[in-house]
Amino acid sequence: MKFTVLSLFPEILQGFFESSIMAKAVERGAIEYELVNIRDFAFDRHKTCDDAPYGGGAGMVMKAEPLSLALESVKAAGKRTVYMSPSGRKFDQALAAELSAEKEIIILCGRYEGVDQRIIDTYIDTELSIGDYVLSSGETAALVVIDAVYRLIDGVISSESLEEESFARGLLEYPHYTRPEVFQGIKVPDILLSGHHANIEKWRLRKSLEKTIKYRPDLLEKRVMTEEENNVLNDILRRETGEDLNGFNQSN
Repeated sequence: MKFTVLSLFPEILQGFFESSIMAKAVERGAIEYELVNIRDFAFDRHKTCDDAPYGGGAGMVMKAEPLSLALESVKAAGKRTVYMSPSGRKFDQALAAELSAEKEIIILCGRYEGVDQRIIDTYIDTELSIGDYVLSSGETAALVVIDAVYRLIDGVISSESLEEESFARGLLEYPHYTRPEVFQGIKVPDILLSGHHANIEKWRLRKSLEKTIKYRPDLLEKRVMTEEENNVLNDILRRETGEDLNGFNQSN
């Protein structure tokens, strides 16, 4: 898979592709990348890529001409082209999986008040937001998307690790422990030292559900629950509130 990223500050992105798991994926050929400096396509000697918005208002808008030339240089037409924008579609694990099936993703990083709308109308397939907040850097948002997507490519991370992660099953991940067995007087739960794999799996499911109830109960509302999960959920709620978990989707 190839990531092509258009940016006014490609140096922000460079280090990510040269570090850790990504660097190994690039070295093995599982991932390719190209960083395009939008300023290289500006006309004037100052490499101006922004101007005041028509109609007035605060801030500056990225100009259409250098953006168009930069996108044309990477042959954006016919390729999945994404623009990072706080007003875009909310990014999630399902969309990360969808994007991981593409051969190439082109990502346009915005700055200032954004880009000329004509660029979005002409070149952009998907406007993406990583959350309900505003960043000064489209590059930061682009790195979130790249990191979530590339790790789903075959050969980057083991399938076993991916299956255990938060959101892979629609739930948050259970807690993890490693050596030493006792740290600052806190002992690793006995069940994890028991060697009883079936009981460990039950414990992990319970902890996963407890964490999801606490931090992301909205995930449970969307999820079709198995009979076992519903039984555990009901037990958790009865212990904590004295009420049953009615209303969650159940499997047939």
